[in-house]
Amino acid sequence: MMPRIFTCILLLAVIPGAVSAQVAVRGGKVYTMTGPAVEDGIVIVRDGKIAAIGRAADIAVPEGFKVLEAAVVTPGLIDARSVVGLAGYFNHEHDQDQLERSIPIQPELRAIDSYNTREPLIEWVRGYGVTVLHTGHAPGELISGQTMIVKTTGNTVDDAALVPTAGISVTLGPSSLRGGGQSPGTRGKQISMLRAKLLQARSYLEAREKSVKKEGEKDEKAGEEPPVDLALEALASALRKEVPLLITAHRAQDIASALRLKREFDLRIILDGGAEAYLLTDELKKADVPVIIHPAMARYNGALQNASFNTPARLKKAGLKVAMQSGYESYVPKTRVVLFEAAIAAANGLGLEGALELITTSAADILGISDRVGSLAVGKDGDLALFDGDPFEYTTHCVGTIIEGRVVSDTPR
Repeated sequence: MMPRIFTCILLLAVIPGAVSAQVAVRGGKVYTMTGPAVEDGIVIVRDGKIAAIGRAADIAVPEGFKVLEAAVVTPGLIDARSVVGLAGYFNHEHDQDQLERSIPIQPELRAIDSYNTREPLIEWVRGYGVTVLHTGHAPGELISGQTMIVKTTGNTVDDAALVPTAGISVTLGPSSLRGGGQSPGTRGKQISMLRAKLLQARSYLEAREKSVKKEGEKDEKAGEEPPVDLALEALASALRKEVPLLITAHRAQDIASALRLKREFDLRIILDGGAEAYLLTDELKKADVPVIIHPAMARYNGALQNASFNTPARLKKAGLKVAMQSGYESYVPKTRVVLFEAAIAAANGLGLEGALELITTSAADILGISDRVGSLAVGKDGDLALFDGDPFEYTTHCVGTIIEGRVVSDTPR
């Protein structure tokens, strides 16, 4: 176990979220994720951004800055796939907005319209160092809706949002099949319905593009503009590669179907789940498809019966981009903690820094937010997680979470 060099000093911290954005964080070991860990390091955060980082002996703390200390300091953690903020911990109808069951295809459902910044589950995961969530509509319908990327703070969804529309959630395999003669009832029907809707969206997109007046045309109409269709607008954004399809698939046959859709429609896709992704590493790498791997401690049954603790290590060794997620659980407590899920990967082939990549740099890269978060570097957001030991040891506590220089959690967990 890593020695506890420092005990985190947060005794003077005020109400979470109210602390000045001018803070210096000193760590016995600082994992910047841009190079080797810095022994006895310090991170200076000014006006919400990292202003300096390096050895404490080389960097003076500016006058008036609050100084916090911890054994280990890491970038704020990123949960690469969650439904927190749409799903609440009471498990009652009033706080379960993550999955609309009325029809199988609803790409127009926006995550920002369902995200609740005051959901207690957000505060809970924040207490474990999670500063960014990729959250939104859950897997379980053929197209269940959109996802978004948020900071785990903010009074309103506009305050919290980093990327209001991050992806469109698609589910292949048994969890989105419908019984009782309803569609889709088979895998073949799933793909045919998706293809039909994407073809419809392509025609819609072409019609809207043709309706735009060409340069030099003043009085003549370039064509009749079709009425706005919210579902087709959403899928048109995927066809334009503005957003990816986040395709939840576990079985190799369903992953292969996702790759065929990508080729046919020239889409950006992210594989979500990927229990059997190790069977198709060459195909995924050739297609440049990243994987947000299933939670390590998910229940290994049904489509996940061939899942494995060492899949993240196998995929990373094969050269794939891999991130870790907390996922979606339909039962209480409604969320997993991505820190614990990555800890299983650390113990099964990745080690500390390899597992830390899954919930920092790799997640930021896959989600397209690495310019702001995922590593500690000058100019990036001052998002940090503070621990009193090895982050992946079960006896270690997260003793502080900082978002853009503000202490948002100081209760050891």
